Amino acid sequence: MAERVDQYSRPLDALNNSRNKRVIIELKNGTQYVGTLKSFDIHINAVLEDAEERKDNDIKRKLGVVFIRGDTITIISPA
Repeated sequence: MAERVDQYSRPLDALNNSRNKRVIIELKNGTQYVGTLKSFDIHINAVLEDAEERKDNDIKRKLGVVFIRGDTITIISPA
């Protein structure tokens, strides 16, 4: 039987797998940004394209390209 290879052996592997896909990023203040993850760095600073800002699941505004500082992020998940 072949040994299962863990595709997410490091935390940043999971994030790298989400590059160029739609993600939801939630901040410490509860605001969510939904967009296409274009890039990130070791501090989890992230750039989203076609981003929308959401508060309480309502779209507040369409922003286009945004930079989100990593130390404000609590959750990143697939959209």
